[in-house]
Amino acid sequence: MMDPGALYTVEQDVWESLTGTRPVLVHLLEGYVDAGQVARQLSEHLLESLDAELLATFDHDQLHDYRSRRPQMVFDTNTWTSLTDYRLALHKVTDASGRPFLLLSGPEPDTQWNRACAALLQIADGLDVSQLVTAQGVPMGVPHTRPVLVTGHATDPELVTDNPVWIDRVVVPGSFASMLEYRSGQAGRLACGFVAHVPHYLAPGTYAPGALAVLERIRAATGLDLPPGELATLALQTLSQLEGEVDSDGELGPLVQALEQQYDEVQSTGRPSVPSADEIGAAVEQFLAQQEGDDPEGSRGTHQ
Repeated sequence: MMDPGALYTVEQDVWESLTGTRPVLVHLLEGYVDAGQVARQLSEHLLESLDAELLATFDHDQLHDYRSRRPQMVFDTNTWTSLTDYRLALHKVTDASGRPFLLLSGPEPDTQWNRACAALLQIADGLDVSQLVTAQGVPMGVPHTRPVLVTGHATDPELVTDNPVWIDRVVVPGSFASMLEYRSGQAGRLACGFVAHVPHYLAPGTYAPGALAVLERIRAATGLDLPPGELATLALQTLSQLEGEVDSDGELGPLVQALEQQYDEVQSTGRPSVPSADEIGAAVEQFLAQQEGDDPEGSRGTHQ
């Protein structure tokens, strides 16, 4: 393996300001299954609502497959006017009570996963990170009219005791965030994550209630003071807009009613009809196909 330390560049003054703080490292990456764009919404909310300073920048040309995920460019009349470039960056963010933490955001690496994991664990060792935390959304057969279910996971299974029993044991394609959590556990570091169950009919768009639900779980797990702010407002607006859509859509209304019945039965009996690995795999494949074929901002599931 090439030197992991050569993969990133540190802002030394920001690094030194973190000495002795034992910060939490929150990693919220884009590019894998993230129904409702939960991770993206959460990272944007944290960077926009709290004070943030750039701590480290990764050499993304080493990690990104540009022919797989091409940057968007704008051509106007006779010239290129803009380029939406990719950046994987680690910020020092200060919560509402003045406590610093780290936030890794940007696209999921396409290559060199082991080296990138080693680089992040090198940073975690250097700053004595107290724990690593992540979040995402997955498409599930749940209604938006009920509280968002959240599945937790951790390198110490005893820390996760209150999961909704909707999924048992399943084999799924790995993500970089999952690998980082696994490698953290191997290195003896505490790491955990939270997965919001996003209604499958809203998965391609932005679903603020899902992002709000995992924000609350991160607050509880880390003790960080992370005000919901605009995210809570967006969640309320989303649910209000959906109420009107259910009333006017002849197909959506019956679907939501059927999901409500299933949800209520599971909550009351505690004996769900657990989906099989094939069913979960099919749902993920369908979601990925929608992501590739549709503009998320134009889908029914986009509510901002």
